Amino acid sequence: MLRAIAAVAALLVALCLATEAFAHASLVAAEPADGSVVAEAPKTVQLQFNESVTPAVVNLIDAGGKTRAVTVRAVDQSVVIVLPDDLPRGTQVVSYRVVSQDGHPVAGSLVFSIGVVTASAARSNGGPVTILIWLARIGVYVGLFAGVGGAFFAVWIGQGGARVITGALAVGVASAVASLGLQGLDLLDRPLGGLATAAPWTSALGTSLGPSLLIAIASMVIAWFAWRSPTGMTARVLTVLALAGAGLSLATSGHAATASPKSLTAPAMFIHGVAIAFWVGALAPLAVLARQSTAAMVPVLQRFSRLAVPVVGFLVLSGLGLAIVQLESFRALIDTRYGIILLVKLILVTVLLGLAALNRYRLTPAVAADPQKGRSLIGSILIECVVVVGILAVVAGWRFTPPPRVLAAAAQAPLAIHIHTETAMAQVSISPGKVGSDDFVLQLLTGDFAALSAKEATLTLSLPERGIEPFGREATRGPDGSWHVRGVPLPLAGRWHMRIDALVTDFEKITLEGDFDVR
Repeated sequence: MLRAIAAVAALLVALCLATEAFAHASLVAAEPADGSVVAEAPKTVQLQFNESVTPAVVNLIDAGGKTRAVTVRAVDQSVVIVLPDDLPRGTQVVSYRVVSQDGHPVAGSLVFSIGVVTASAARSNGGPVTILIWLARIGVYVGLFAGVGGAFFAVWIGQGGARVITGALAVGVASAVASLGLQGLDLLDRPLGGLATAAPWTSALGTSLGPSLLIAIASMVIAWFAWRSPTGMTARVLTVLALAGAGLSLATSGHAATASPKSLTAPAMFIHGVAIAFWVGALAPLAVLARQSTAAMVPVLQRFSRLAVPVVGFLVLSGLGLAIVQLESFRALIDTRYGIILLVKLILVTVLLGLAALNRYRLTPAVAADPQKGRSLIGSILIECVVVVGILAVVAGWRFTPPPRVLAAAAQAPLAIHIHTETAMAQVSISPGKVGSDDFVLQLLTGDFAALSAKEATLTLSLPERGIEPFGREATRGPDGSWHVRGVPLPLAGRWHMRIDALVTDFEKITLEGDFDVR
């Protein structure tokens, strides 16, 4: 039977390691630029992200406050929005919502003006749905850690807290189901009434959060069946499977688990989740046992303490590794919202470790010598429960902010420019997109996004505002079919003008023109 348990655990770890790596998407650049004023209405708006995204909802509110229909396409790491031809002069608002590869919706707005800046009719997102997403996330954590972890503790270490554990499992399952629907609402930018339709649920299941929540529900249901099992050995197998499922659920979605390198982050998140469930799951049963009989609780607490030392070691090491991957620099702890949340979590975890040490080395020996001194131990365990709730509430806030590693990657990402005419278009990547020597990659396409066959291509650049006249470079076709121009000098920052001349036949030449900002 022990071999079977080990095999199940190994299978779950293998599934965790096989999880595809994802990252939280971040907007890198936009054309037209946010806040810019253009002389004529652009044909398209391009949003470039640091990874491939899936468009969910894109709305255009024109200068008259009217919502206009747009056509949206995903091209590589960009979203291209084809605008109507009759946009009025004034400020336009493009509100977008896309799905990043970690399953989280990424939303924002781009504001640009045609000819003159006018009052904007932008909508604001968030509100009740955001608060409910946060609360539901806390509920899922309660089910996985207090419920699944509590069931494991009660079966393997010491009986107690049955009502608390089953209640936590019920809260967790309900919260996981609610999280799925709320994720769909957030994804599609719909009000709460949209839960009555199928679209939010199917959309959420299509993201990486869908499988994660399904695994969470399965692990909580398995933990509940462990209570109903007729034999102790069956209950032990079920609780081991449920505990591994809790770790796997956390390792299949989210910022930390899906960061690169996945060979480190996925198993680290799995270990971190299992360790948290083991520790947190013990608190409610211990508190109930202590209230019922302090003397009976002491041997149980001693058994738990012996096991908890290596588990806490794994918890700290895995958490440290994940924090290093996410932060990338010490200053990110105070310079980013993600880092501030992590800092608050670390402070609360330090308090929790201090209370655990107090329980192990002072209060437990004192109660073992004199069971009448159990009040202090009960109080300490209850304080641990309060601190744990605080940690879960803080950590749930990570759902709404990208980690510093994503922000750093976005700052280093190359520029991407999309030029669109009725007959042809060009997707241009400029690396590194800063003052100095830059490489240009030109992907030439027809009006329907098919590859444009050209005999030769020329890139011409100028910076009129600084007096730099046009200078040209011949492009070379690469093995990927794109045209490359390497080592182009961009000596000054500013808004550069770019012209691409593509010779299609000896008698036909296509010219594409656009602007880009050099940092």
